Amino acid sequence: MSDNQVFMDPFMLMEEKDEACLRSIPPGYRFKPRDDEIINFYLRPKIFGLPLPPNRIKEVFLYNYDPQTLTAMSNNALSNGVGNEYYFFTPRDRKYANGSRPARNAGNGYWKATGADKLICRKGKKIGLKKSLVFYQGKPPKGVKTNWLMHEYVLTDAPIRKRLGNEDMRLDDWVLCRVYKNPRVKS
Repeated sequence: MSDNQVFMDPFMLMEEKDEACLRSIPPGYRFKPRDDEIINFYLRPKIFGLPLPPNRIKEVFLYNYDPQTLTAMSNNALSNGVGNEYYFFTPRDRKYANGSRPARNAGNGYWKATGADKLICRKGKKIGLKKSLVFYQGKPPKGVKTNWLMHEYVLTDAPIRKRLGNEDMRLDDWVLCRVYKNPRVKS
């Protein structure tokens, strides 16, 4: 092999192909999948290591950052090209070593669940859950509510992750999150 040959990262090639495909779509088309499509076409393949359709969904440790930092890291490039919607694949960690509740501290605040989980079905079959969360700045219980919202999508039949030891706090490998600003609240 000569010194002139360049090794190409196969993931970079896939991202370039995805980006070229997305740029070829005519103006007016938007990435606005329904809840069942998010779970069936994006989250399920991600969890089971299958190919994903072209997309701009980033992998990030979402719970390490507050929403402003997270969107700035994405260069404020919207996942769907319009609105204030950002889509992320992220792992979740446990809140307690022996528990199954997810830790939701994030940057300078925390995500607080609001309302009941919504069951997501496709063709009459339960395929996932959608949890709604609101971002609060500060520490609980004295945090200040912001206009940042998140929908966290979880697959109902995801394989149970094996713990690698008592120090392993990972709850699951992947959930899909849609982060956006509440359109009804002025910034």
